[in-house]
Amino acid sequence: MTDQPLALAPDRWQRLAAAHQAYTETVSPYYDETLQEVTRRACASGSIGKADIGALLMWKRLRADTPWASELMALADADVRRATAAAAAAARDTSLSRCSAAQAGRAALASLPGFRTGDALASAVLTAAAPDRMAVYDRRAHNGLRTLGIPLSHAPGRYSRYSRYIEAIDQLLTAAPDAIRSWTARDIDTALYWMTTYQHSTNLINTPGT
Repeated sequence: MTDQPLALAPDRWQRLAAAHQAYTETVSPYYDETLQEVTRRACASGSIGKADIGALLMWKRLRADTPWASELMALADADVRRATAAAAAAARDTSLSRCSAAQAGRAALASLPGFRTGDALASAVLTAAAPDRMAVYDRRAHNGLRTLGIPLSHAPGRYSRYSRYIEAIDQLLTAAPDAIRSWTARDIDTALYWMTTYQHSTNLINTPGT
């Protein structure tokens, strides 16, 4: 973790803002309905069970034909909920910084099959549990940070990759110009995602023979 202030050139803030606008204009406004429904249930129950993890799996468009999915289904839902309740409580704990809450929440999920490595599904669970604090991680959002000149290491260490990702988002929100400062962490992650998604699509269009 670092306390160094984030400094981005104006054109990079403009790219982030343009990506967010393009995302909202392109992606269906109903796409996040599944995430929002899981969030409502998590808010009421304080935990997330196997059925809602399955819904988030579909929302994230992740594969379920994997050994960990069978292992997760073989667990009692009560055991899954104990882990996700601890993760939700950590993610929502406003006595912790955003990145420390992410670290604690990610650690609470690590005992569950499907959550031991990788951050895509874990980040979806934590975002559903604490939508005002957490953000969704995927490789394109990771690459979006790199596009802005913000490094994010995959290497293991004292802090999880997810908490380092949330720290970077928190720094962006803190340093953002007025037009972006009111964004949520979820707004940042969709903008980061779209920056590289749009570039990938543009490259395909501009590649001869495609």
